[in-house]
Amino acid sequence: MKFVDQVKIKVTAGNGGDGCIHFRREKFEPKGGPDGGNGGNGGNIWIKIDHNLNTLVDYQFKKNIIANHGQVGQVNNKSGKNGSDIIIKVPIGTRIINYETKEIITDLNNINTQILIAKGGKKGIGNTKFKSSINRTPYQNTKGKKGEQLYIQLELMLIADVGIIGLPNSGKSTLIQAISNAKPKIGLYPFTTIIPTLGTVKLKNNKTFIVADIPGLIQGASHGIGLGIKFLKHIERCYILLHLVDISQKIENILNNIHIIQIELKKYSKYLYNKPTWLIFNKIDYNNENIIKKKITYIINKIKICKNFYYISAMKNIGTEKLCYQIVNFLEKKKSFLF
Repeated sequence: MKFVDQVKIKVTAGNGGDGCIHFRREKFEPKGGPDGGNGGNGGNIWIKIDHNLNTLVDYQFKKNIIANHGQVGQVNNKSGKNGSDIIIKVPIGTRIINYETKEIITDLNNINTQILIAKGGKKGIGNTKFKSSINRTPYQNTKGKKGEQLYIQLELMLIADVGIIGLPNSGKSTLIQAISNAKPKIGLYPFTTIIPTLGTVKLKNNKTFIVADIPGLIQGASHGIGLGIKFLKHIERCYILLHLVDISQKIENILNNIHIIQIELKKYSKYLYNKPTWLIFNKIDYNNENIIKKKITYIINKIKICKNFYYISAMKNIGTEKLCYQIVNFLEKKKSFLF
């Protein structure tokens, strides 16, 4: 299924039905009094989380969503039928924005969430309700009210505890495949990941966390070059970022690559830039352990940003289990502090 994470739609709730003006005219009761019923209420439009969805593709071309109108009132004091409601189903993590004011209406982060986004118009009143001791033949009714209309933008922001970032071919897809149930596309060429990938990591102690892998960032990403910048919003909700670095390269290239990612993050969002970030040196199987350790020590001393760091081989599962346990410990402390 195609991955679509942003759509703009117009939602229009149903109008209320008009009240009826009618009088009973039967054979033996030619002036039987008013019997016009009320109209029906217009249909509402709701937005509801569906855990089976992971894309907004259903609304990519369906730009107008309109609920049914309430029916007009009927004779014999019968009310018109209410307009049926419409439920817009979206993935968990969808943000709803008023497209005209840019105001965030709500974030749908709870699997059981359902909100009313456009309320149907109120029903009109039939002439029966206007009958009184001094007005026995009322020619009065009220019109049904118009339903609410709104232009909204739906933005999907994936719900993950951990986000993996890095340059193309740093091994992000290999890592998420090694530690989780995700099955991303892996290849020996850049940009094998073209959409965000989610995976659930389950450890031997039955503790779990969700990890997200986004397409690789490159220099100039903050100006729209490459794929990764488009999907950075999907890691805004992560508690921690894993900055994956290919340790098999020359030291000068590694330092430059680390710098590139930091600059692009900062240009995109200071909030994202200031998130807890660990440097993960990948592909340690490319050389012997002593050379790798010396290389990493030099790099850590050289960079100005002080960060936690780990070294692994995602391909051969070296150090990945230890890394996952460290992540769980961090998440437990972070979540207990927040809640």
